[in-house]
Amino acid sequence: MVFNSYTFVVFFVIVLILHNLPFSWRQKKINLLLASYIFYAAWNPPFILLLWLSTVVDFFVGRALYTQNNIHKKRLLLVVSLIGNLGMLCFFKYGTFLLENFVAILNALGVRYHPAKPTIILPAGISFYTFTTLCYTIDMFKKKSEPVRSLLDFSLFVTFFPHLVAGPIVRPPQLVPQFESPRKASRQQLMEGLFLLSLGLFTKVVLADSMLSASADAIFGSQTNLGALDAWIGVLAFSGQIFFDFAGYSTCAIGAALCLGFVLPINFRFPYAAIGFSDFWRRWHITLSAWLRDYLYIPLGGNRNGRLRTYINLMATMLLGGLWHGANWTFVVWGGLHGLYLWGEKLFSDRKERRPGLRDESPIAAMAEPVKAGIGITTANKWAYALLTFFLVNITWVFFRSPTFTGAGNMLQSMFGMVQGATPLLTTIAVIKVAVIVAAMLVAHWLMRNTSILDVVRRLPWWVTGLSWATMLILLILSQESSSSFIYFQF
Repeated sequence: MVFNSYTFVVFFVIVLILHNLPFSWRQKKINLLLASYIFYAAWNPPFILLLWLSTVVDFFVGRALYTQNNIHKKRLLLVVSLIGNLGMLCFFKYGTFLLENFVAILNALGVRYHPAKPTIILPAGISFYTFTTLCYTIDMFKKKSEPVRSLLDFSLFVTFFPHLVAGPIVRPPQLVPQFESPRKASRQQLMEGLFLLSLGLFTKVVLADSMLSASADAIFGSQTNLGALDAWIGVLAFSGQIFFDFAGYSTCAIGAALCLGFVLPINFRFPYAAIGFSDFWRRWHITLSAWLRDYLYIPLGGNRNGRLRTYINLMATMLLGGLWHGANWTFVVWGGLHGLYLWGEKLFSDRKERRPGLRDESPIAAMAEPVKAGIGITTANKWAYALLTFFLVNITWVFFRSPTFTGAGNMLQSMFGMVQGATPLLTTIAVIKVAVIVAAMLVAHWLMRNTSILDVVRRLPWWVTGLSWATMLILLILSQESSSSFIYFQF
């Protein structure tokens, strides 16, 4: 079931009604759990068994990890959880990928091996709920928080339908305490939740699907030589599409949860206004960035073991983060490029430490210390650094969107005018439409970079909010022929 469908509208109305009826709190949680299973079963009912297995195993393993004092038994229990969760993830998501690469290596060594191609169906959201349960067992191993007392609460934490399929990636302390006492949305929470739900659907259905996806698909699917203008418009269209699609889902998830009285963590904070790549990853897919930092980068050693190890740990984290997004080497390169960008920032940051006289006005200094970006530098320079970051992000999106390195290479050549004999592919109207939407997106991100949607809505006159909301709903109805899945469902 997808948020951008009439089925979900009916489903959500029923959930809201049941949640506001005078049932006991335990019954309401059971209702939410059953609703979450129904929400997930709409894709493929048998995959609920994977959810149950992951939930039950990690609930009891987590409790045993917290109470066990024998370090060897604790490590064995943790290994059981890791094998169970990562084993399922590797089989369903990376099974075909691993087999193909194994066959390629054997063939390169002269061994002819041609097995039948497996038909493995990827369960929706497996990357997200696997990370959700993993953080619980790892926290129990480190005793960072107390175990969840109730299997019902833990099951609801794992399967709560707003975040189940594409995040935000929540951690037990962020959500489980909200299940311990009765929750019902206040009037303000309900209105704000419905507004966020409408906004998320608007960005997905109207902007991502109706306005941008056709241009991106046409360019990345083209088998002819592309001119620089077409190539850049296609990449910019995908840059806007993936933001509006994924941020739209996160906005829907946060809004749906708020309508029920629950608060989910922010997942996007206007990332295309980032000044540098550290800043970008504090704004893009925030819950994944925090997960990779806390459960991968820091356990690898972080920046505690010298500069060389810091660079290695940083690159390893970004490469694995790229692979998390998809079973294809192009995703690994995408993560590697971000790793290289972060290397560049750290390199200049290290140089600044050795040269205390380096002024904050330096564009490199601003990128190396994005938290302080804007202090002591002009507004024009900040815009320039943000545009440079956006430009380099678009280079990485080529590898994210292209299924092959050949396609990515051809696209990059076209973007930099290295292709001869190209004929225009996109119409003038399509070019103008993408250019206007992307430009408006960049301006909006810059103006909103230090605030949030709800903060702005709370300051606006009621009639402005009402007019904006009505406009979004009208455009949604006119564009509702789009019911495609969200891009991140495949991850």
